Amino acid sequence: MTMTTTAIKLNRSDLMAPPVAQVMQQRSLIIGVVGAVAAIAGAFLAPASFYSAYLVGFMFWLGLSLGCMAILMLHHLVGGSWSIVIRRLLESGMMALPLMAVLFIPILLNLPKIYFWARPESLADPKIADIAHSYLNFNGILIRAILYFVIWFGMAYFLNRWSTEQDSIAGQSTLRFRALSGLGMVIYSFAISFAVIDWVMSLQARWISTIYGLLFVAGEALSAFCFCVVIETILAKRKPMSDYLTDTEVHDHGKLMLAFVMVFAYFNFSQWLIIWAGNLPEEIPWYKARLNGGWQYVGLFLVIFHFAVPFALLLSRQLKRKAGTLVWLASWLIIMRMVDIYWHIEPAFHSEVHLSWVLFAILAGMGGLWMAYFFHNLRARPLLPLNAPQTLRLLEREH
Repeated sequence: MTMTTTAIKLNRSDLMAPPVAQVMQQRSLIIGVVGAVAAIAGAFLAPASFYSAYLVGFMFWLGLSLGCMAILMLHHLVGGSWSIVIRRLLESGMMALPLMAVLFIPILLNLPKIYFWARPESLADPKIADIAHSYLNFNGILIRAILYFVIWFGMAYFLNRWSTEQDSIAGQSTLRFRALSGLGMVIYSFAISFAVIDWVMSLQARWISTIYGLLFVAGEALSAFCFCVVIETILAKRKPMSDYLTDTEVHDHGKLMLAFVMVFAYFNFSQWLIIWAGNLPEEIPWYKARLNGGWQYVGLFLVIFHFAVPFALLLSRQLKRKAGTLVWLASWLIIMRMVDIYWHIEPAFHSEVHLSWVLFAILAGMGGLWMAYFFHNLRARPLLPLNAPQTLRLLEREH
């Protein structure tokens, strides 16, 4: 073990991200800047489309950051080679949370343009007035948003800091990782559930679903796994990841993608079944808005291509074992995650299917900046966490 540890320290530079990471960082930054300029122009040229599109983009990229953090905490709880090969990808994605906190400011400053309960005329409805005074108001949204981001970034900060320390100090206990991750998984689930209530479910403030937050929890985990499959496939063509990423790890990632596709479908079906069976006037409007005006076709598209087709394909062992084939399905599921968030948000603004160029500009702008930040984080440290027990076992296999 001593010889292996020494070898890892001596070859630290060999485990750094390949030059392609810098190239992708630069290209992502260019795309992000161009997209951001186009999005800002869209705020003036197409204001009716801008704010709903901004919320769609924000929720997707925030979800990717949080999904990375959730899967990272799962790694610290259960361990295994399936997760050690993507641990640095997860940490780099998680540490994009400060960017998402900054990108939340335009939402906070434009609440009346996004949420009807923030408009003075809505207070004429006694039910909305009660909600606005007790929970949905600027001060409440601000305080809770600060709390959410402090919690998320606090957990991300310590997980990232301890991981950096582990690289330089051998023999450290992993107990603190497990302790924070066990509690953190619970805190994360509650925090994102309340955040989704504030930022998405309140678009139709008269409607309530107790399982709504879990839809986003499952979706974020699926997004994170798909993202890692895409990035690891790019890096696997080059050293050092080509030396230690095998079909076994790729197969594990494919199986976890299948698991979260099923969990996501289960939560969605459970919500629909309960509301359909209850047939209550206060619960039906959310689905009514999404089953009319062409939105029903978007929903059917999601049923087929977010669940049925990926589920059938992921049953194939051969597909799950090859990164070159799995990456295409992972890329498609990332697109489906965007479509799903679009289907959750846009019908609250437009009674008929509405697709604007502003949405693509915002997704590209936020995504480019997020990816540039991600690759900046990824290039700062070795692609494998040095001195982690799983890393030693993984590299022993190669030597």
